Amino acid sequence: MRFSVEQDNDVVVFTLKETKLDGATAPDVKAEFLIVCQPNIEAFVIDLSNVRECDNNGISALLLANRLMKEHDAPVYLAGVSEKIHNLLNLSMVEHNFRFCDTVEEALEEFSDTQELDDEF
Repeated sequence: MRFSVEQDNDVVVFTLKETKLDGATAPDVKAEFLIVCQPNIEAFVIDLSNVRECDNNGISALLLANRLMKEHDAPVYLAGVSEKIHNLLNLSMVEHNFRFCDTVEEALEEFSDTQELDDEF
């Protein structure tokens, strides 16, 4: 399975470089999420811009990331989600667990803006 993990300060960007997030790839994705989603991470961005197909195993992996980050009160951003996958998350009634952005850059900017607002209060 191909992916990359980049960390910028306390934000991690996970980019899946596969076209499918399914039973074949989800176990490896989950294993990586268990490693990456640590208490010192303030936001987790999952770049799905390469992903065209997702099944219940893929949704389970995304929900694992959400659960792990929720334990630390940290958001999970999904970037580059296709309309097909967004609809699947909607039909599965789990889309409310995530923040959606068109690009990784947009997710990082949104998180940065949120942090600035929190610092003001």
